Amino acid sequence: MKMMLLSRFFHKTGRLPIASAGSLGILVPAFLLLLGGTLWGGYQWGVSASSQAAGDTTTDVVRDLLLAQRDELQETKGRTQDHLDALALRLGQLQSHILRINALGERLAQAAKLDEDEFDFDEEPARGGIEEGELAQSVSLSELVADMEQLSQVITDREHKLDLMEGLIFDKQMNEAMLPAGRPVEKGWISSRYGYRKDPFTGKKTFHRGVDLAGKKNSNVVAVASGIVTWIGERGGYGKLVEIRHTDGYVTRYGHNSKILVEPGELVTQGQPIALMGSSGRSTGPHVHFEIVKNGKTVNPSKYLRIKR
Repeated sequence: MKMMLLSRFFHKTGRLPIASAGSLGILVPAFLLLLGGTLWGGYQWGVSASSQAAGDTTTDVVRDLLLAQRDELQETKGRTQDHLDALALRLGQLQSHILRINALGERLAQAAKLDEDEFDFDEEPARGGIEEGELAQSVSLSELVADMEQLSQVITDREHKLDLMEGLIFDKQMNEAMLPAGRPVEKGWISSRYGYRKDPFTGKKTFHRGVDLAGKKNSNVVAVASGIVTWIGERGGYGKLVEIRHTDGYVTRYGHNSKILVEPGELVTQGQPIALMGSSGRSTGPHVHFEIVKNGKTVNPSKYLRIKR
């Protein structure tokens, strides 16, 4: 058997002898084996390429997931920091309120003359209790925030009440300070009492409208109550006189001074020096003539002199 071959390069034809059926039986299986190998190689290449593509896809998914988790962690961290900053700010506000309450409490304790050791605002109150062991639990963030808000409400309420108490205490003290109490001299003694007496110049029985307190010349004469100076200067037998108006219709008078230390319209406080003791006017020696007038009438100063400031 022969096969004719055509050549496009040489423009020639030729003949190739083909083997017999036995030779054909060898060539066909060889051809099929070659074809099968080629197909198998292609299959393996396709599987490998597919596996690589699948692997690349899985890597991308994992990378995207990690990036998303990182972003979420950063966002959570930011929110947590914001919460911590807000809590720190709130804690600072509460601490400032507590400092104010402590200062206010100390002022009230001093004003009310309470025991300073019993009301020491610099020390933490004594507390105690048995150990609970496994029953003890940590406080959650939400519980902590709720407790801080409740504490804030309590602090605000206490501040308001302490402010009211302070106002009442100091109003009471101010009213008390404007009422005559104590002696008009720092040092001295009573040389003539209120009521009828023998006049030191005539010897006749006359009514003495105040009390005389003798002392050292130019020693301080002090106001027995807070008030407004309504008169200074010479007045009849009083000599150099200071007159002060107080609350509840009270007026006090201080006579026979050597020098006056205040001016009309001046606000004076209880215990403030207002003049120097002298012997001006109708007087036999250094002393202060002290009068108390209530609602236009003189009253006996004796009981007021016994009141301690």
